[in-house]
Amino acid sequence: MIIQRLLLFLLLPILLIGCSNMSSQSSGENRVGLLLEDTIDDQGWNSKGYQGLLNIHSNLNIDVVFMENMNTEAKVNKAVEEFAESEVNLIFGHGRYYADLFTELGPKYPQIHFVSFNGEVEGDNVTSLHFDSYAMGYFAGMLAAAMSENGHVGAIAAFDWQPEIKGFQDGATLNNTKTKVHLKYVEDWANNEMALTLFEKLKQEGVDVFYPAGDGYHVEVIEEIRKDGLYAIGFVGDQTDLGESTVLTSTVQHVDYLYELVAKSYYKQELKAGNLRYDFQDGVISLGEFSSTIPEEIIVKMQEAVNTYIETGELPTDPIL
Repeated sequence: MIIQRLLLFLLLPILLIGCSNMSSQSSGENRVGLLLEDTIDDQGWNSKGYQGLLNIHSNLNIDVVFMENMNTEAKVNKAVEEFAESEVNLIFGHGRYYADLFTELGPKYPQIHFVSFNGEVEGDNVTSLHFDSYAMGYFAGMLAAAMSENGHVGAIAAFDWQPEIKGFQDGATLNNTKTKVHLKYVEDWANNEMALTLFEKLKQEGVDVFYPAGDGYHVEVIEEIRKDGLYAIGFVGDQTDLGESTVLTSTVQHVDYLYELVAKSYYKQELKAGNLRYDFQDGVISLGEFSSTIPEEIIVKMQEAVNTYIETGELPTDPIL
């Protein structure tokens, strides 16, 4: 099935990647594979991984292949076996789910370098990419507290281990120690129904600024926030297009750019094994566009805080109000 998808990728490049002669441009010696837990059309985490794969093809002239719904150990093992047969030498597993699996698979496929996200890995040919997301959550919390009319802000997180949630708590209480931070956990990246149920609970608790920190359900939650005339802070991508007066800003992870950086390092034989960390200073995390509903004074202070963090690594210790 993997090989069939690869052949489709090569035979129909106009439909899939907008390039009419992929096979003639590619070297024939390199090939990059991508495994996704879900589908590429989630408008968030998975779609960014897919875009990163396309960037590798178009900018580095390398054959690429991907497979969706790789969410069981048996599926992943079979996919890696078929990737190996089709001479894939760099495999991205788009999420924390793949960290342990890749640690186990690494020794079995020494000719392949395995790359996952946000998990702890071991092995000479296994790498995990970590977004240091505490700071982006910190800035989200600062802005949420500054824009809340009643001092109640909330995050709808996927899991309690997300560093951005701790950051959100700390950033929100920096502005005003009386700010009440409400946290709810979906325990899944893409359970829309549960996320919307938790949104209703937070709304009943008085929350008027929300941080839906889950890449599979954030769009649906923000749409409901917009209908109720409340505020949101986008997650993973810039969600301004969901409502400029609703989305105050977004905490953006430039996953697509990181894919290209990692692929370049690999083919230069410079990609390190182990757990690598990236933050604002590396150009892979940023804040998105600010809403025109935010007072100019707050926008200026937010921008200054981000610039200071990039230059010094120090987060604000004084309120922005």
